Amino acid sequence: MSIETPRSALVGDLWGGLASTLVALPASIAFGVAVYAPLGSGAGAGALAGLLGATALGTIAPILGGTPRLVSAPCAPAVAVMGAFALQMAAKEPADPARVILLMTLVGLLAATLQVGFGLARGGTIIKYIPYPVVAGYMSGVGVVIFLKQLPVLLGLPSGTTLAHGVVTPSLWQPPALVVGAVTIAAMALSPRFTKAVPAAILGLIAGVLGYLVLAAFHPELRRLAGNALIIGPLGGTVSSLVSSFQTRLAALGSVHASDAALIVGPATTLAVVLSLDTLKTCVVVDAITGSQHESNRELFGQGIANACSAVIGGMPGAGTSGATLVNVASGAQTRWSAVLEGALVLFAFLTLGGVVAWAPLAALAGILVVVAWRMVDWHALRWARRSSTALDFGVVVAVVAVAVGIDLILSSAVGVALSILLFIRNESRVSVIRRKLEGNKVFSKRRRPPEQMAALVKHGGETVVVQLQGSLFFGTTDQLRTQLRSELETRRTIIFDMRRVDALDLTAAHIFEQMRTQLEKRGARAVLCNLPYALSGQRDVESYLRELGMISADDQHSLFSQLSDALAWAEDRILREQGVAESAAEGVLALEDLGLFEGRKKETIADLLQCVEARDVAVGGAVFRHGQAGDEIFFLRNGTVRISLPFAGRSLHVASFGRGDFFGEIAFLDGGERTADAIAETDVKLFVISRKRFDTVAAIHPRLAQSVFSSLARALALRLRRADGEIITLEEA
Repeated sequence: MSIETPRSALVGDLWGGLASTLVALPASIAFGVAVYAPLGSGAGAGALAGLLGATALGTIAPILGGTPRLVSAPCAPAVAVMGAFALQMAAKEPADPARVILLMTLVGLLAATLQVGFGLARGGTIIKYIPYPVVAGYMSGVGVVIFLKQLPVLLGLPSGTTLAHGVVTPSLWQPPALVVGAVTIAAMALSPRFTKAVPAAILGLIAGVLGYLVLAAFHPELRRLAGNALIIGPLGGTVSSLVSSFQTRLAALGSVHASDAALIVGPATTLAVVLSLDTLKTCVVVDAITGSQHESNRELFGQGIANACSAVIGGMPGAGTSGATLVNVASGAQTRWSAVLEGALVLFAFLTLGGVVAWAPLAALAGILVVVAWRMVDWHALRWARRSSTALDFGVVVAVVAVAVGIDLILSSAVGVALSILLFIRNESRVSVIRRKLEGNKVFSKRRRPPEQMAALVKHGGETVVVQLQGSLFFGTTDQLRTQLRSELETRRTIIFDMRRVDALDLTAAHIFEQMRTQLEKRGARAVLCNLPYALSGQRDVESYLRELGMISADDQHSLFSQLSDALAWAEDRILREQGVAESAAEGVLALEDLGLFEGRKKETIADLLQCVEARDVAVGGAVFRHGQAGDEIFFLRNGTVRISLPFAGRSLHVASFGRGDFFGEIAFLDGGERTADAIAETDVKLFVISRKRFDTVAAIHPRLAQSVFSSLARALALRLRRADGEIITLEEA
């Protein structure tokens, strides 16, 4: 990896700043002219606004922003929003252009304030989650709007001529404008084939100017500066003109009314969002090329401050632009000072080259914008129309473009938001909310049961089904849920809903659950919940949230279980009671010789064993042992049940439940290590406890007993490992 020296970094920044200026300068002028065209104040005012915007954005945004080498300048989305607003206001108040310009300034200031708010509220990551079809549709709509607005300039139509009338009336076209525009577009389109050292916009502008000069040699009327509708005209690029522009805005403040807030809020909000999107999109491109990591929230803050300063001095709003930024990086820029230099060079051009810029042909600038508009349209979206899976995405693009072109850019942003919600519902509905269904005769609880009970569960366990849910349960997916459970709702005795993978749940879903529960209860069936997720719908206390929704009954202690095994054990007990094979709490306490491990032993052997056996009682909820405790004892259950759990992620993971006649604790008995789990009495239990130390004493007297006990332990452990293997496979499949 090469290390850049301060000297090489400085040289790279100088070249990068110069090259990016050559891209940003003509585009900024063109954007300003396009926005101010409806105001009738002359192209010079628009060009001046573009230069001032490029100066403010170029110098301030890089210093405060979070993306080194990002070049900020007036951009196409700003032209679309501000141009539409200017056209709308000019039609309402044609006699007061100063007031319209002031309202445009307020739109820019409010948009800048919103951008600062986005940054401070850490909204940089949220804005990036707007669906791509909505962004593609909006940007394509902006491109189409810009193209349509530049057609009159390309054709040289007289002021006041409608586009529809002008396009179908060739007699109104001006050949000089057509020639200059065509030459500019051709130069920009063909220049990459010959050179990439000089930006296409510069070559296009040079070609357009040369074409204009050739035409001027044959048409004397093209050689005058004043009153020439085909060129920018005088800019007034002096400090005094800036002061005068600021004073004009200040004087117009008296014409602002509270009702004007309704006029600027919509455009300002749209402008803030599209400028932020355009900036963050360019930031991602810079990261991909340079391997850097931008700070999105800091960048939005910096962009907001820069846009505010641009609005105050009468400049165009803008964003981090991809064209100038990519040229900046490709030219060797290393730091944010390359972007600052771009802004300084634009300021220099504004102060010294005003006379040269004044002769720039409007048709050449329109040609530049037409190429920019063409590149903004997402032509790849046309492929989406060919596949049914992406047809709705294509429809979103078409709808946003249609509203942007046919009605209003601002309204298209609202349509985009509404369609993004539709896309979200579509995408969520595509994924089944049921991960899988498990039959109750194929998956069992962790409770160890005698053979006759297991036989009953294998035969009748199909009355229970475990439904593993996933994703978002909301109004867009609940109909799918009920449809897929139609058969289970009509036939099963118990439906267990495993909620572990559920991300969100709304009132509609809760209502569907309530309907399903009522349907089951009418025929004596039940629906229960288990494995509530840690967070659901933004709720920390998920259980309270579900009780508020009515999904958990306050008076039913069996409607919610902490783990799937507990819910299965409850359903199994229900089946076993109905089949008459449930274990009775009144069953007697087992003697040592009644335990399976010692069944059939001689009385003398049992007598010797009793010497190392300790009888122990543990009340319900009491600990037989805890995880991490030292011990060498094995426990035999004479009566009651014991729950074995592993501490896991701050909670208790149920591993097994042992009942009358079972044994547990054999691992520490065999290796003398620490306990690996917690053993808690689920009921009052009576135990026989044998320590390894005492057992070894008896084993020395009865070696055949020791051999038989260890052989029985090995067989029991083998069976448990087989069962564990099956559970692991089940988990893997899940």
